[in-house]
Amino acid sequence: MKRQIPVVVVAGYLGSGKTTLLNHLLRNNGGTRIGVVVNDFGAINIDSMLVAGQVDSMVSLGNGCLCCAVDVSEMDGLFDRLTGPRSPIDVIVVEASGLAEPKSLIRLVLGSENQRIAYGGLVELVDAAEFVDTRARHPEIDQHLQLADLIVLNKVDRIDAEQLSFVSTSIAELVGAVPIYPTSNGVLDPALLFDKPAVAEKPMVAEQLTLDQLIEHDHHDDHRHLHDGYDHVEFTAERPLDPRALIDFVEEPPRGLFRAKGFLAFAVAGESRKFVLHVVGRHIRLQPTRWTRGERRVSQLVLIGTGLDEADIRNRLHACVHPSPDLLDENAMLNLQRYLI
Repeated sequence: MKRQIPVVVVAGYLGSGKTTLLNHLLRNNGGTRIGVVVNDFGAINIDSMLVAGQVDSMVSLGNGCLCCAVDVSEMDGLFDRLTGPRSPIDVIVVEASGLAEPKSLIRLVLGSENQRIAYGGLVELVDAAEFVDTRARHPEIDQHLQLADLIVLNKVDRIDAEQLSFVSTSIAELVGAVPIYPTSNGVLDPALLFDKPAVAEKPMVAEQLTLDQLIEHDHHDDHRHLHDGYDHVEFTAERPLDPRALIDFVEEPPRGLFRAKGFLAFAVAGESRKFVLHVVGRHIRLQPTRWTRGERRVSQLVLIGTGLDEADIRNRLHACVHPSPDLLDENAMLNLQRYLI
């Protein structure tokens, strides 16, 4: 399988904190090489480095990250440049201008003929203190929020508990089960959006972080705990899963779930592939690949969120295990086709 680079779109109205969040990701990238595409013109200060106001300009940030300023019409060509066969980039983050239509950027990524990129979801930032006024001035924000896979409710330190409850409830009524992540100063754990690349002696190639590495990293004492403030649930199934039940689970995820990832084996006749699952908010990706020689064909998942009901999650996941030794027919795979990359 060729390596596919996820493209995460970060959107939100002017002043919502997009550049602040981007700076935080760049400073706390954990070794991930981030290609940043700034869909805007003018001088944009990114961590004291200036992205020139010319279309398609690039500035190295000195930590393996790359920043570009580009017009929407030029973005597909820039993806080609960022994702060449020898590209060191692990993930691309597109910071939309404050007036950009997220739908246009999503269509651009999904419609790209570049086989080395995969849409990684829409993160919509909301200024908690200005939400009511912003919604009055820009009623289209409702549609933007409904497109989001993860909503970052920023600047919650500027409002009291009653206002926070009102804003959170108002957004939840619009978006349903889309997770809402409250924060201040654009602080968002990068692990909720993308993986740290595997450490290698040879030139680094982005790889899916294994569950063992995730758990090992989780328990190091010399840096911030990966899931401080989060709940996480680990699940292993020795028997293969019913893909229909698994898709039902991820399409109707547990409340409070921000991220899920893992490896899946399905009980379908003629289906011997290993499927790598990525879930960011409501965005679901499944990448088929091969089991390595000697690898046990078991399904493993890690789920990260807040307020997770572990007992309910385990019950739902156990219900995804195919109970019979008889395999399902190939039609059982139909519902997951839309999520394959």
